[in-house]
Amino acid sequence: MSTTPAPAEHLEQTPVPDADRTVTVWEDGVQLDFTFADCMRYHGPGFPGGVAHAFAVLGRALPELAARAGGRVERRQIRIRTAFPGPGGRDAIELVTRAVTGERFEVVPELARPERGNTLARYVFEISAGNATVTCVLRDDGIVADEFIELGAKPEKTEAELAHLEVLKAEMRDRILERDPATVYDLEG
Repeated sequence: MSTTPAPAEHLEQTPVPDADRTVTVWEDGVQLDFTFADCMRYHGPGFPGGVAHAFAVLGRALPELAARAGGRVERRQIRIRTAFPGPGGRDAIELVTRAVTGERFEVVPELARPERGNTLARYVFEISAGNATVTCVLRDDGIVADEFIELGAKPEKTEAELAHLEVLKAEMRDRILERDPATVYDLEG
């Protein structure tokens, strides 16, 4: 049985909700705006749900951090700690912040909130810039389906299960992107 993602060509054909939304950072006085499509091109087709989570987290945290820092967030000052280990999330964060290559990105399993249950526990992101820190916590609002977590964790998947997992990824991506980031992730701190 295969454990690698099934081809996701069909996902690229599905229109992405709110395709013009951007997240903004600054580098050396230059404003850099990134779309979800930019993040997907960097990541590839494998994990669109994880890319959408990171895009929503950045869309939620960066405006707040910018407000606290006088209007802008410097890309290379952003630090991220998360319980979420997904490659889609990591890649989207890397594209926007360069935190992975700058060694300012860390997966910290202890940040998980097991009291929220298996489906929600790992969707916790601590984002810092300068002296300001906010924590983004996924809302308990049906954004992530229990079936997605259960099937994703299954070690041996049939071809049919892999195909269904791709559908679940696209559905989660759409549930995230069709909403304002403030209705996907709550902000603490």
